[in-house]
Amino acid sequence: MQEIRFHGRGGQGTVVASILLAKAYFRAGYYVQTFPVFGVERRGAPVEAYLRLDKEKILLRCNVYTPDHAVVQDVKLLDSVDVTAGLKPGGWILMNAPAKPANPAAFAGFRLACVDATGIAIQNGLGTRTHPIINTAMIGAFARIMEMPPLDMIAEAIKEDISIKPEQNIQASREAYENVQIIGMMG
Repeated sequence: MQEIRFHGRGGQGTVVASILLAKAYFRAGYYVQTFPVFGVERRGAPVEAYLRLDKEKILLRCNVYTPDHAVVQDVKLLDSVDVTAGLKPGGWILMNAPAKPANPAAFAGFRLACVDATGIAIQNGLGTRTHPIINTAMIGAFARIMEMPPLDMIAEAIKEDISIKPEQNIQASREAYENVQIIGMMG
């Protein structure tokens, strides 16, 4: 079983990202579970969402405490949230950032990848310049680093669930898939 923790802020589409990715994995033949955890429910507040996937039925019904991978939709969260808490050694950390962080030593023992999801969202007219909606770009980048699910299954999940600008969201996922910077294992 794989467990993924998403870190974001209210209004960035963190929960929707976990749902879309779950639907794409389901289409690829996986059993899935996805659920959010909210603190203060307001725009801009830290949000977490979780995704479990497995080729076998998932019988677990509890929170995710030791995820295999983490998706960080807002690097400013690194100042207030320990995104590596409980993360299994060697797990991926995918960040919405145009380049690797200034302090890569903070991620020692984990694999790191970065994608400029904010730039991709703005370029595709998703959200506004001050509040871009980056979720579909992030799941495209995640599919690349995990080498699954297939990008066409992400596109199908987007078409099914996203009624506003579905083609731009599909394009954002493709661009992020193609442009994610795989940095690799941090020393």
